[in-house]
Amino acid sequence: MKKHSAVAGLALALVAGSAFAADLPSRKAPIIELPPPVFTWTGLYGGINIGYGFGNGDQDPGALFYAPYTHIVYPGIPITTLPMGTAWSIPNNLNGVLGGGQVGFNYQFNPWLVVGLEADIQATDIHSQGNGIGGAIDGLGPHTSYATQNKSVDWFGTVRGRVGVTFPSMPNLLVYGTGGLAYGNVVHSVNVSDFFSAVPSTSPITGAPPFSLAVMGAGTNYDQTKIGWTAGGGVEYFPFVAHPLLKTFSVKLEYLYTDLGSTTLYGSSLGSIPTGGPAFFYQQTSHTRWNTVRVGVNWHFNPFAAAPVLAKY
Repeated sequence: MKKHSAVAGLALALVAGSAFAADLPSRKAPIIELPPPVFTWTGLYGGINIGYGFGNGDQDPGALFYAPYTHIVYPGIPITTLPMGTAWSIPNNLNGVLGGGQVGFNYQFNPWLVVGLEADIQATDIHSQGNGIGGAIDGLGPHTSYATQNKSVDWFGTVRGRVGVTFPSMPNLLVYGTGGLAYGNVVHSVNVSDFFSAVPSTSPITGAPPFSLAVMGAGTNYDQTKIGWTAGGGVEYFPFVAHPLLKTFSVKLEYLYTDLGSTTLYGSSLGSIPTGGPAFFYQQTSHTRWNTVRVGVNWHFNPFAAAPVLAKY
């Protein structure tokens, strides 16, 4: 009898304990919301660009020089003449479409200072074509020189440093200056001819009238890679920082001034019509410098960013 009473008491205690536990309020683990990642410009990036190049309206100088010219007059007397040289300038206004790609790395030192390094390569249609005219009057009569110049930059690239600033209200906007090394393929060609309109006859006693004489020049070409410098600035902007797919893309607007130095071509006459005319030498100097305005899109990634830490309970 006592045994049954003990079992009944234990059962009653268990039931009462369960009912009391059911009446206690339940507690759930608190939800911890992680702060959004801090925006940073630090990391690698790559992208594409398209733009337009235009020159400064340069005037390229050229000149022609004659060698002493000996001709025979009746009755077999040699006469030596040194025709005067001529000078001219040729308008050189490079312009054309360009496009290419770029890669680079940014490092953000603090909330407002960003430094980086960028390299790009461009294919271009930048070119110019111009003509120059010079004239003189000498012992062979009046003569006029005509020079034709063609210039193009088939491709160019740069390796530049960048230093930029951001703003507390717009950390996704970067205003920067840039400058560094430039290099590119420069193609330069020139041709020169000189025309005498009234050369005195070599037999004046016979009363022969003056005659025309054309001295034709041999064309000269230059096609090499040149090294120079570039400098400019721009703005870059992340328009979709909150978008899960587009947040890594930025757009930019950039200006560069590029100078690849000058080239000087030297040439000589090839012959004359009629034959036996004087011979000349010429030189033509041309500058290769232009402005570039371009727009671009970059995709940014930071492989050095720390992986997120997952809490375990």
